Amino acid sequence: MSSAYSNKTHITASVMKRMFIAGGKMLEVNKAQVDALNVFPVPDGDTGTNMSLTMMSAIKEINQLSSTSMAEFADKLAKGALRGARGNSGVILSQILKGFSNVIAGCEEVDARNFAKGLREGAQLAYNAVSKPKEGTILTVVRGMAEEAMDVAKRTNSIEKLLNAVLAKGEETLAKTPDMLDVLKRAGVVDSGGFGLITLFKGIIMGYLDQEVTGAEEYALSETAKPQASDSDFPDDSEMFVDYESLGELDFGYCTEFFIINIKKRTTVTDIDKLRDYLNEIGNSVICIGDLSMVKVHVHTNNPGKALSKALTLGELDKIKIENMMEQNRQLRAKYEAERKPIGLLAVCSGDGFSAIFKDLLVDQVIEGGQTMNPSAEDIASAARKINAENIIILPNNKNIILSAEQSRTLVQRRNIFVLPTKDLPQGIAAVLNYSPDASLSENLENMTAAFSNIDAGQVTYAVRDTVIDNFVIKKGNIIGLDKGSIVTSGKSVEKVTMSLIDRMMSEDKEVVTLYYGSDVKEEDAEAFAEKVQATYPDVEVILHYGGQPLYYYVLSVE
Repeated sequence: MSSAYSNKTHITASVMKRMFIAGGKMLEVNKAQVDALNVFPVPDGDTGTNMSLTMMSAIKEINQLSSTSMAEFADKLAKGALRGARGNSGVILSQILKGFSNVIAGCEEVDARNFAKGLREGAQLAYNAVSKPKEGTILTVVRGMAEEAMDVAKRTNSIEKLLNAVLAKGEETLAKTPDMLDVLKRAGVVDSGGFGLITLFKGIIMGYLDQEVTGAEEYALSETAKPQASDSDFPDDSEMFVDYESLGELDFGYCTEFFIINIKKRTTVTDIDKLRDYLNEIGNSVICIGDLSMVKVHVHTNNPGKALSKALTLGELDKIKIENMMEQNRQLRAKYEAERKPIGLLAVCSGDGFSAIFKDLLVDQVIEGGQTMNPSAEDIASAARKINAENIIILPNNKNIILSAEQSRTLVQRRNIFVLPTKDLPQGIAAVLNYSPDASLSENLENMTAAFSNIDAGQVTYAVRDTVIDNFVIKKGNIIGLDKGSIVTSGKSVEKVTMSLIDRMMSEDKEVVTLYYGSDVKEEDAEAFAEKVQATYPDVEVILHYGGQPLYYYVLSVE
């Protein structure tokens, strides 16, 4: 069903104002999420805050519009963003907005082509503003969005289609940022500035559609916006976490920002370029932008005084801000240490049902893995690094994953890693059920080991080829029942083979049968089968759970 805005081909200044106000509000609502992703160029946790403050300054200006002219809107947007630009990310955002404003200023109404040209100009100015641009940052994301906008604008005049396509491209590009910056990959996050930009753009779209941003709109990363190379490395949206221990110390300790105003008459553009070169000698993250009327400077340095003294040769200094990033980092680390717990749990599992079960049992990290999808040692280590605990217990839950779990121990620093050799998911669940946060590490290891060691687990799956094993003649497609990894029954019916497997595993001392049905079993069929098991064994408690596992119709335990 098409939107009422689908066929609209132009944006007026009043609508543009509404769009950017909504964008700013959306960024403000989600600034904490953006802050939580902040690991580059330094893990000071302020990217979202700085981008939001930059937008709030721009919004303050556009709220003072005295006319409905696009030229006045563009002027207020650009100047407001520049005057309020905070931090590396805020200054880059101000340049994106300036480039966009440069294009739309000459339009009475903005069509799809001019909107796209504005994004392209914004991307170019943003790249030019950074002395040493790095891919995998907000720069990469805005360039991808701009390129998509130019391409889409050739095929459609619809503003709504253009905006949605640009947002989708932004999310897609964002997902690739960890592959471009190793610091992002190590921390298991996407770029914070890029995330801030698409959050802003989501709000802009809401504004265009005249949807109010009330303050409750948390921007959830879509599946396309999560790292493509290693989905298991990315935490849930509610669990964005940076392992500050792995990021090293800061090379430059002071974030220094200021404006140069009332520039001396003898100052030239070359002098501004020389200032930029000098700042690169004494620091990094250098942005030095502007003209002979005003220059905005941002630099990370150990010598703020040198930066200020050099700038004074060009003109007067205004709005000087110097922040001690070393202290910011210490505070973040202190918070991290204060929240550190003695023991954390990590489980490997296959199936969304099993994943939900482990999370409900308060396992800290759950990563995808199973019979045909074994995670690497680095995959396990990456998940372990996200757990803020002194000791981490890993439950591989598959005999083929135990070795990788053991190898991951050498890849994780400043944590003690313990691997419980659980060979299947019922064993892992039994172990977790016997974990107590009030018990010591040694007590938990002993209790959890004893618990899973007593679990008799079975699986029901199908044969992928003809074979003869343990006197069983198996045809491709036959249903097979496994106990301790060995085929003990086979047939053509899932239900009959599963019941046969339970019969073989049952003994007088067994009290509980737990069934986990897979993704290929209907809920109603699983419930009906559980009732049959209960009727067959009336003195035994039968428990049914959705496991969601692929390949295996049922995973079960008898205890």
